[in-house]
Amino acid sequence: MQVKPFTIDIPQSELDDLQARLERTRWPDELPVVEWDYGVPLGYVNRLVNYWRDGYDWRQWESKINAYPQFTTEIDGQNIHFLHVRSPEPDALPLILTHGWPGTFMEYFRAIDLLTNPAAHGDDAADAFHVVIPSIPSFAFSGPTHKKGWNQYRVARVWIELMHGLGYERYGAAGNDMGSNISPQIGRFDPDHVVGVHVTQIYSFPSGDPAEMEQLSPEDMKAMERLQWFLTYKSAYNTLQSQQPQTLAYALVDSPAGLLAWNGQLFGDGVDDDFILTNVSIYWFTRTSASAARFYYEEAHAEHATEPTTTPIGVAIFGDDFRSFRLFSERDHKNLVHWSEYEQGGHYASHQVPELLVGDVRKFFRGLR
Repeated sequence: MQVKPFTIDIPQSELDDLQARLERTRWPDELPVVEWDYGVPLGYVNRLVNYWRDGYDWRQWESKINAYPQFTTEIDGQNIHFLHVRSPEPDALPLILTHGWPGTFMEYFRAIDLLTNPAAHGDDAADAFHVVIPSIPSFAFSGPTHKKGWNQYRVARVWIELMHGLGYERYGAAGNDMGSNISPQIGRFDPDHVVGVHVTQIYSFPSGDPAEMEQLSPEDMKAMERLQWFLTYKSAYNTLQSQQPQTLAYALVDSPAGLLAWNGQLFGDGVDDDFILTNVSIYWFTRTSASAARFYYEEAHAEHATEPTTTPIGVAIFGDDFRSFRLFSERDHKNLVHWSEYEQGGHYASHQVPELLVGDVRKFFRGLR
């Protein structure tokens, strides 16, 4: 595996073009006092566009990202971009972290130093990790995919080859969102080398058995109602990207305000503006909004595994995220050995509450090293 150093260096002409497009944004009308009922509100997008145009500093974030070692390689005919940050602790456990949509590798940016150098933060050096954070093929600086079939299973196999190519024969995996689907598949395909898998969601749901539903706690029932609301009123992105991603692509690649609104529907108010705009800027500059949307199509048309994995799985649930259901998770994953729930944080816990997320990752892997 040939690995090449990589540095982000967006041409100034790209920044100038973005600025010009933001200045020429054509705004839609909006009904009064509807807030989020009809979709992403005009005021939300207008505020972020104004900041993107007049306050946000891409060059600052480009420099911050470039402070960490980045590389590219080619696996399965696809360019793969990844951050590779080795711990100063020689016995650190290698860990590959996988993001989701509409995020990027930036989901884990605030967790890197905590994971790689716990002693510098007053914690136990024995909990250190060598960290690999790749961009999913079709996302960010991995660039668009050019063939069909890039689903969670294919990505997992590429991650295995990446870790072995970096010389890591024994390692862990962790993920959020799509990464919570991809990471367990790494354990499925490489059980002799993957010591454990830590995720922030398990997508296990009711089987249809009424007796099963009767076992749910009042908190679980409230979470089920919340999930049903989301599926009924806010899952159009999933339907469209699973069915017609190319139709959507023309708007996302041509309009930065449109891309911001589309991706912004799942960021909401739980994260800071710079986090939103750095993620959206990466999609914009790499022109991967279309290919990232295709991942949903590939997942919808994949032949999904039904047999359980055997690698130990740990789960951390955060307060403002969609609740994973322990009853259904333990039904589908007999290898579920760790379960934590926190009141703080949300869907982007590694950014919102990195100390909590990293602490849980350390705790899970402590007995598996």
